[in-house]
Amino acid sequence: MDSLQADQTNAFLAVLETGSFTAAGRKLGRDGSVISRRVAALETRLGIRLLERSTRRVSATEAGARLRARIGEAYGILRRAEDEARSMAETPTGLLRISVPAGFGRRWVAPRLPEFLARYPALEVECSLSDRYVDLIAERYDVGVRIGKLEDSRLIAKPLLTMQRLLCASPEWVRSHGRPTHPRDLAHKSCIGFTPLHTWPTWHLHRRGEHHAVRIQAQLATDDVDTMVHAATAGAGIMLGADWLVGPELCQGKLVRVLPQWTVSENEKLSIVRASRRNEPAKTRAFVDWLSALFQQPPWTDVVRSIGTRKAD
Repeated sequence: MDSLQADQTNAFLAVLETGSFTAAGRKLGRDGSVISRRVAALETRLGIRLLERSTRRVSATEAGARLRARIGEAYGILRRAEDEARSMAETPTGLLRISVPAGFGRRWVAPRLPEFLARYPALEVECSLSDRYVDLIAERYDVGVRIGKLEDSRLIAKPLLTMQRLLCASPEWVRSHGRPTHPRDLAHKSCIGFTPLHTWPTWHLHRRGEHHAVRIQAQLATDDVDTMVHAATAGAGIMLGADWLVGPELCQGKLVRVLPQWTVSENEKLSIVRASRRNEPAKTRAFVDWLSALFQQPPWTDVVRSIGTRKAD
């Protein structure tokens, strides 16, 4: 319905409500003749008389009464739709679609989702764990977690934490091959490559202004973080992984740090992203707030810090 049609309908309803074109004009702030022309135009457009006009009062024909009833039903549906939309702005409800990198999601988000759902029982969650690029807007995701630089300028990012990349190997591998003492030693060691790393196959190491770019020799390279961790714990070589990825294995002694005094590449941000903060649904705000609180103190930080210099037996 365009604005002209809406004006005609409003004039028709005002006449039935007030009983005259003059009174309807006062209600709508228009001259009575304008109201009369609008109703006449509506009747012409529909091809049927809607009002019976007399010198004393205007009343609805059968067609006019039916039209008025149907418009009332439509307005009722519209009001309920608006109330429902307003409720979604105030109360977390409906379907929340989230996208999280697979390795991070499996370890640190998915196990805590039941806690989130218990807090918001009116919510349903569809959680996608994938390392592919997800277009949140085109694929209609409400919120996502991204690692590294945000390429999509349409999205709003809220940094959750800064992650650190660590060099690790199994204690058995260190005992068999020796512990590297300098980045140049990595060129002669068996390493496990992670192909999505933006500098692949080069690792950049820094220490007090000193920088070394090492092109690694990888007998095994993969695009899956779990495959990399399994290979490292099984003694396949040295891996480069984020602190959130290797924290549990370091805690359990399945991995030990290699060259812990060196910083690997640049620290990267892990962020929560969504299309906009403007008029954001309550379900999205609730998840952003919950995840932000969850990682205010990342659970792996103390583990990595406390055993950062642990040596193999």
